[in-house]
Amino acid sequence: MRTVNIREAKAPLSRLVDQAARGESFVIAKAGKPLVKVTWLEPTEVEQRIGFMAGEFTVPDDFDDMESAEIERCFEGLD
Repeated sequence: MRTVNIREAKAPLSRLVDQAARGESFVIAKAGKPLVKVTWLEPTEVEQRIGFMAGEFTVPDDFDDMESAEIERCFEGLD
């Protein structure tokens, strides 16, 4: 496994992280002493939350038009 000193890792850090994400782990060292291991993380499943508040509130039929006159006045500089 590749070991990179902190000073050497600063500039190419983005490239090093991309390599680690592809499975090429590396160790960051300070003055030659290993400190941390950088490795990829397995993707986690995202919980589907669509519809989790169904029935909790209602959206008015005129939602898209609410306060449209006031918004127009603000854009026209009349307010």
